[in-house]
Amino acid sequence: MKKLYIKTYGCQMNVYDSHRMADLLAPLGYGPADTPEDADMVILNTCHIREKAAEKVYSELGKLKHIKTARAHEGRSLQIAVAGCVAQAEGKEIMARQPAVDMVVGPQSYHRLPEMIAKIARGSGRALETDFPAEDKFDRLPEDQAVEGPAAFLTVQEGCDKFCTFCVVPYTRGAEFSRPVAQVEKEARYLVSRGVREITLLGQNVNAYRGEGPDGEAWTLAQLLDRLARIEGLARLRYTTSHPRDMGEDLIRAHGEVEKLMPHLHLPVQSGSDKILHAMNRGHTCEAYFEIIERVRNARPGIALSSDFIVGFPGETDADFDATMVLVRRIGYAQSFSFKYSPRPGTPAASMKQIPETVKDERLQALQALLTEQASAFARGCAGRVFDVLFEKPGRKNGQAVGRSPYLQPVHVDGAASLIGEVHAVRIAAVLPNSLKGELVSIVRA
Repeated sequence: MKKLYIKTYGCQMNVYDSHRMADLLAPLGYGPADTPEDADMVILNTCHIREKAAEKVYSELGKLKHIKTARAHEGRSLQIAVAGCVAQAEGKEIMARQPAVDMVVGPQSYHRLPEMIAKIARGSGRALETDFPAEDKFDRLPEDQAVEGPAAFLTVQEGCDKFCTFCVVPYTRGAEFSRPVAQVEKEARYLVSRGVREITLLGQNVNAYRGEGPDGEAWTLAQLLDRLARIEGLARLRYTTSHPRDMGEDLIRAHGEVEKLMPHLHLPVQSGSDKILHAMNRGHTCEAYFEIIERVRNARPGIALSSDFIVGFPGETDADFDATMVLVRRIGYAQSFSFKYSPRPGTPAASMKQIPETVKDERLQALQALLTEQASAFARGCAGRVFDVLFEKPGRKNGQAVGRSPYLQPVHVDGAASLIGEVHAVRIAAVLPNSLKGELVSIVRA
């Protein structure tokens, strides 16, 4: 058996894509490798969102080149592929800068990997696929897929039509596309049949989902969630990432009506300044965001909220940053992600006048201190409460298991190792820096 090593960068959608690439190559005889040194093929599944993303890829490729050269001296081969959003954005440049790379494939074309490998085997040289093919890649993926644990990701929507001025996603993932309901449901039922109890629906703008329903009409994400919630054996549903502009009333109602939909919503706002939101081309105001949050909380009291924030966006003044701090204090988040703005080549914001790094650093530290304080307060509020926890994997201690609360927090429970894959009531006994410690209330199997 040949060995495959995939290194995944970035978002949950890349995690999903990496699993599907492994599924594609399994019929060709590729099994998992623990390290690049053990592999016959290495795939770097890249992300273009984070700062210096491309530089990190080239650095990793330099290391792989040395492994490939050493392998050649031994009379053995190593194929190197670059996939994902950096591949899509810089495919030809990657091929030119790093001759050790055999294949470059974008996120909409990875279903062609077997064909690309065959092309190289025929001695036809290196392979580059960064088009947006007309055929649906999901129709070309194998129905059987490897399942690891009781929680799984399922991509239902890809691409973005919003064109935020800081973001490369519309250029690397293409226009918004939604998978048909029947296709999504079939994959979800397969996952459940393999022991999955929780499914997280993924999309660049997942709440922009408009997949073809059984009636031939375009279904919303709320309709899809209701449909999937009827699958016997599926205990939990989540979705990410959302855009405020697509937070429809039926989706808000679903948080109160769909019992299996967990009480957690990730709804990125990015800034608390309307001026900056306009410069970002977000298409919503702070007041509109506040109204959405109020309606969500009315539909599902106690729901945990998380968000994304960018500080130091071009043109952001002290007053604009202060407005972000005001928004955070007004909302109160359970978890959040915050980053300094960094230019992405080819995006409109990259050509705007940039803010000094020292200013960005100061603002980020202040924002993260506030967000950490809020997250800690939310966690402390969980002490003594009883949650249903889905146990996902063994813990570090003998007999311990780690699961997730409805709010997505990691929960460690001693004496629960035999309960992995099951949902059980757990009382939160202690709040740790990055997790919760719980005690089983009942060991009645769910």
